[in-house]
Amino acid sequence: MRLGIFAKTFPGSHPAEVFKLTREAGFAEVQYNLACSGLGSMPLDIPGAALGEILLASKVNGVAIAAVSGTYNMIHPDLAVRRDGHARLEVIAAACQGMGTNLITLCTGTRDAKDQWKEHPDNNSPEAWADLLESMGTAIGIAEKHGVYLGIEPELANVVNSATKARALIDTLQSDRIRIVLDPANLFEVASLESQRNTVAHAIDLLADRITMGHAKDRHADGRFATAGTGVLDYPHYLKQLQTVGFNGSLVTHGLSEHEAAGVSVFLRRACGALGIALE
Repeated sequence: MRLGIFAKTFPGSHPAEVFKLTREAGFAEVQYNLACSGLGSMPLDIPGAALGEILLASKVNGVAIAAVSGTYNMIHPDLAVRRDGHARLEVIAAACQGMGTNLITLCTGTRDAKDQWKEHPDNNSPEAWADLLESMGTAIGIAEKHGVYLGIEPELANVVNSATKARALIDTLQSDRIRIVLDPANLFEVASLESQRNTVAHAIDLLADRITMGHAKDRHADGRFATAGTGVLDYPHYLKQLQTVGFNGSLVTHGLSEHEAAGVSVFLRRACGALGIALE
């Protein structure tokens, strides 16, 4: 298993500084965001020089790029917005080889027109599901063309809001290009310890063959998000479940401040070590 962190945790708009801070905090990988190169998160153009800077910073600091963010609202109520997102996704997909990665993380989307991470009552409608299938079909075509994979994440506020719906998406589309980014803190808000454990175990069992990345954040008892190791998430249980299904991918933390990064690295290393999980 390899420990990573969202690159945007650290300040700066040049990858050399971001990757240096990542290494100093004790992480071996980043989930990269092109904002860390002074571009938009989903730009319509990525200069070759920018790709060279990312790859050089990665090599100099010994920090790999586990994935790059390609999040846009895949079921936005405005079709033109979705089409713009597809175009930007293709730009990122075409640049992945130059950044040394083959995984793009997505947002399955929401009917909320302003915030792609905000829940909407229409997310569970047949129409929303149909739009997701259409958008994912376009994204899969882009992924096949450029030889990349698409990481989708079950998220309570999005149309794929459970492990069951993620499995349904995989089974419906029948594409090897779909991968799962699993964040246990996105599977519940307020839950008893037993319920939390059952939810996490069920998700990992159901999606085991597609999990390519685990996320590491937490929940406070009142449901608010928390920094990994500071909330109610049962990390030994989560990590043990990943270990049981043979997961050996990236464990990437986010939702924390720059000043918390080194401490979270220590926490995750200790939690893995206690279970005999080897870290590369």
